[in-house]
Amino acid sequence: MVFYYTSSGVNSSAYTIYMGKDKYENEDLIKYGWPEDIWFHVDKISSAHVYLRLHKGEKIEDIPKEVLMDCAHLVKANSIQGQSCDSGEESE
Repeated sequence: MVFYYTSSGVNSSAYTIYMGKDKYENEDLIKYGWPEDIWFHVDKISSAHVYLRLHKGEKIEDIPKEVLMDCAHLVKANSIQGQSCDSGEESE
């Protein structure tokens, strides 16, 4: 079962965020995701796949920072290392 969430930035309409927690759910996201969805994943370690569905005609530059942070936090919290080291700092 793929999880979904909604997120909105200040003065923006809600965004839909999809998340797969295991390889089967991640495969479903790859299979059914839209080409314009924005994909989030932790680099070089096992983590959830998170897809952000853009609004019609929207560009990546238009996404509110708060929504991007929500996606980043979901990926971090659902990664192997993120679950064990919650320092509160963002890494690149």
